[in-house]
Amino acid sequence: MPIYDYRCTACGRTSELLVRSTTVPTCPHCASGALERQVSLTAPQGTSRALVAGARRAAAREGHFSHYSKAERAKLPK
Repeated sequence: MPIYDYRCTACGRTSELLVRSTTVPTCPHCASGALERQVSLTAPQGTSRALVAGARRAAAREGHFSHYSKAERAKLPK
């Protein structure tokens, strides 16, 4: 069951809904069936590299280096 983003044309709100192929979605706010499916974003825009870098710095502070290659470990500050 995929999760889709919908915008209700009746109340103007957007919602993420888990929808089966046999189900007709309705707005959770006003119960209207007038929904437009929106294009969902797959990752936070412009921050995915920053998130990875932050997670790796946190892992390095805690001493978790198992997911680093030898080349990446050599670049870490001592």
